[in-house]
Amino acid sequence: MAIYVTSDAHGHVRALDRALELAAPGVDDELYVLGDMVDRGPDPIGVINLVRSIPGAHVLMGNHERMLLDVLTATGEIDGFVWAMNGGSTTAEGLDHLAPDTCRELVDWIGQLPLFEVVSCAGRSWILVHAGIDALEARGFLATVGVDVSDGAGAAKATEDELRAMMAHQDPETLLWTRAEFWGTPTGLVGTDGQGPVVIAGHTPSIYIDYYADRAETSGATEEGLGRIVRVGASDETDGVPDRIDIDCSAAAGAGRGRVGVMRLDDGETFYATIKSGE
Repeated sequence: MAIYVTSDAHGHVRALDRALELAAPGVDDELYVLGDMVDRGPDPIGVINLVRSIPGAHVLMGNHERMLLDVLTATGEIDGFVWAMNGGSTTAEGLDHLAPDTCRELVDWIGQLPLFEVVSCAGRSWILVHAGIDALEARGFLATVGVDVSDGAGAAKATEDELRAMMAHQDPETLLWTRAEFWGTPTGLVGTDGQGPVVIAGHTPSIYIDYYADRAETSGATEEGLGRIVRVGASDETDGVPDRIDIDCSAAAGAGRGRVGVMRLDDGETFYATIKSGE
């Protein structure tokens, strides 16, 4: 069984479909989608339907799914104008074309999406989240449950249950919206021996990661200007292992710059589909 991760398709269902075709997850494999299926691109409902059709898919909530819920359930946290300014009009149009019962079922499904997941693969734990984590808060929580992450120890000894408890203790706003604070500071979860959990997040388009990341392995854009998966944080303090990975390949930018990326955790292989004009 292999584990694949993708994020931030933002309504570009054709590119997502092509990227998944290249990655070719099998029926026994798992696919984690880290949110922001909706808004901006032309077919957000198509993205949701594609993801839901995959037997081994697990979906997390992104900040754009949260905005959708805030508007449709009138939480008062955000209004329709702000949602539209953030690309929500394509999603709203797609929802309007659904039968009422289908629309309600879809919104209910989005409402129960989790904010994080922790998985084990390739000899380490992986923390999957839409935007990132509060690393100081995370290390502080682990210390309270007896996991010493001081002096470069990392969190390799933390169990999956302890890591899930750590994530449940995080502020949901951080998990959905953080950016500079997360990408600009080492997590301290990967030790000097290179062991410990790596955080994979989307939310920040990779074409802008250079503005935020402290130690990006590559520029967030290829020579052609296209977004790509970027490993961040590798240093002597982590034995050359990145402690963060940005998997948002800038699909929100559309044709010319945007791609959808998929990463296989088992071996780090990456697969890309470039967004074409009109899709």
